[in-house]
Amino acid sequence: MTTSTLDPIVDPRIDDGTTENIAHLIRKEDQLKAFVYGEAVTALCGKHWVPTVEPKGLPLCPACEKILGLLVK
Repeated sequence: MTTSTLDPIVDPRIDDGTTENIAHLIRKEDQLKAFVYGEAVTALCGKHWVPTVEPKGLPLCPACEKILGLLVK
């Protein structure tokens, strides 16, 4: 009988959010999923990641800011 070990599946399109030092805008409902359950979220600009860093004090993503401006009008 042979046994094998399973390697974890890593999705290269999802990062931990630490690769850039800007804050992205996500839906309020997604905040709970992200911070409590560790689920990936999608920002207004399309970035898909699992947030692990508090975005306070970081500059706002220019693309998210522009999209929000279009939605609020």
